[in-house]
Amino acid sequence: MKSIKNTCLLLIAVILSASAYAQTPKPRVSPAESVTGKIGDATIAIHYSSPSVKGRKIWGGLVPYDTVWRAGANEATTFETDKDIKIGHKQLPAGKYGFFLVPKEKDKWIAVFNTVPNQWGAFKYDATKDQLRVEVKTTALPDDQEMLVYKITPKGFLLNWEKQSVFIPVK
Repeated sequence: MKSIKNTCLLLIAVILSASAYAQTPKPRVSPAESVTGKIGDATIAIHYSSPSVKGRKIWGGLVPYDTVWRAGANEATTFETDKDIKIGHKQLPAGKYGFFLVPKEKDKWIAVFNTVPNQWGAFKYDATKDQLRVEVKTTALPDDQEMLVYKITPKGFLLNWEKQSVFIPVK
């Protein structure tokens, strides 16, 4: 009888202590971020994961030139507008899109709005699903930008990271 009682007490102690060994989830290395703003009458929302430079060469290194890039980390960046807008001089209907960039070493970069918004990275990216592609300018940043960040301005939106700023004009 005493051994059954001891076994039951031991079993209860093991069950109660198991939660002490449970692992708490670690925060993501590239945290999820979002930015929302108005451009004209349209409300724009951009959801992305924000990686850090961490001393790495980003453009032409971690992010190769001439290849479609998810414009962030983890899941593909999404771009959403509640009104039809113009990107550069091209019409983009209201909706939610996967947002990608094609970095170039010397030429203008290409901004891509793909009709498949929920994708993991650019691994299953399909160019036949592109709604719009437009050339965009980049400029050098005066200071290094450690974490990737998007900013919405009255004339468009910016992606700033490492030593580059990419401006996507919106009307």
